[in-house]
Amino acid sequence: MAKKSAIARNKKRERLVAQYAEKRANLKAIMANPDSTDEEFYAAQRKLCKLPRNSSPIRVKNRCNITGRPRAYIRRYGLSRLTFRELALEGKIPGVTKSSW
Repeated sequence: MAKKSAIARNKKRERLVAQYAEKRANLKAIMANPDSTDEEFYAAQRKLCKLPRNSSPIRVKNRCNITGRPRAYIRRYGLSRLTFRELALEGKIPGVTKSSW
């Protein structure tokens, strides 16, 4: 089990990303627009720099939904490999069975 503080910090980042997503997208669109003037570009860049660092989606870490483990994360199921294996063997993940040949 991961530390509660690390899990809480990551959840805070997810909230900030959701809160600032629209604003961040608008500023990035202005910066990517080739028709924008230099003044508009630099103003958008300054505003983007003033946003909280944790509002950037790149700072959110993929963590297991059950244990909070940050490594060996399986995106399709949102679980770490250890939790995935436990649940699969118990038959709690639909459509997943242990392979044998």
